[in-house]
Amino acid sequence: MRLPFLALLADGPAHGYELRSAYQERCGALLPPMNAGQIYNTLSRLESSGLVEEVPQQGRPDRRVYRITEAGRDELKAWVARPVGATRFGDEFFFKLAFAGLGGLADPASLIEERQADCLQSLRDTDAVARSAAPGSPAALLAERAAVHLEAEMRWLQTCREQLT
Repeated sequence: MRLPFLALLADGPAHGYELRSAYQERCGALLPPMNAGQIYNTLSRLESSGLVEEVPQQGRPDRRVYRITEAGRDELKAWVARPVGATRFGDEFFFKLAFAGLGGLADPASLIEERQADCLQSLRDTDAVARSAAPGSPAALLAERAAVHLEAEMRWLQTCREQLT
């Protein structure tokens, strides 16, 4: 959360609730909501690292407003410039499928069927989020990315079913 928070603070000072709202608005309902403890722990670590600082408030001493520091801007620029590695494909489901047949732990076809049902439900949920998001918004783009990944997963599961049965 530290880098998305830095990016949000690069747009202007904010307090924790504003950061949470802006994050959820940009990402939509596909990512789990953040709790207040997570927000303030992240802000505390960013402040300890010198990446953000508290803005003195007049009349609202109970509300802590933060702004990004120059060190924070440098960290953010380095993050944006750093290439992102390729997606890793050895996830938990793959390992279950690859090893569950050993010793009769589970039927691979049953695992595939269950995973297909989960993917189909996730695709429905993603479609609902995509329909409610503004076209071109980060939430809409995230929904599109999720849908493409889910559709690819479903094609791969069909290939697994054909080759394993």
